[in-house]
Amino acid sequence: MTALVTISLGSNINPEFNIRRAISELIHKFGELTASPVYKTAAVGFAGEDFLNLVVSLDSNFTVHEVALELKAIEDRIGRDRSQAKFSARSIDLDLLTYDNLVLDEPGLQIPRNEILQNAFVLKPLSDIHENVKHPQLGVSYGQLWQEMEGRADRIEPYKMNLK
Repeated sequence: MTALVTISLGSNINPEFNIRRAISELIHKFGELTASPVYKTAAVGFAGEDFLNLVVSLDSNFTVHEVALELKAIEDRIGRDRSQAKFSARSIDLDLLTYDNLVLDEPGLQIPRNEILQNAFVLKPLSDIHENVKHPQLGVSYGQLWQEMEGRADRIEPYKMNLK
C-alpha cells in the first residue's frame, strides 16, 4: 500500500547545503518527491540565525514508523545534534507531518504534527503543494487553514534556492 507522506525540512546551520543533502537522501531512500518553495523565517524559541524551511511530499511503501526512523537516520547522517535544547540551531530538522489520513498519537510520533497548525513555516509550504488536501482531523483544506493563519503569521519570506 502506498501512502502520501509530507515532511517538513528546516535548517539554520549551513542551511542550503544541508537542505540539498537531505533532499538527496530522501530521493535516494523514497524516490521522486515534490518540493514546496523555500521560505526564510526567524528562529522560533531562541535567538539565532534565520532558518530556511520547506515541505516535501512523496509516495512511500514504508510504514509510518519506518518513515519516522529513516528521517531520524538522515538527520543523524547530516549531523543533527540531539543533545541541544529543543529550540536551538540545527543542521537539519526533518519532521513527518502527515502519512495519508492517519491520525496517530504515541510517544515520539504524532501524526498529523501539531506544528502544521502552529507555525507558518510549516503550514505555508504545505499549503503550497497540497492546497486542496484536507487536514485529517479538522476536515479543512491546508489552503483554507493558511488563509486563516496568514494575517497573524510570523515573518515568512520566499527564498530563492536551487534544491539540486
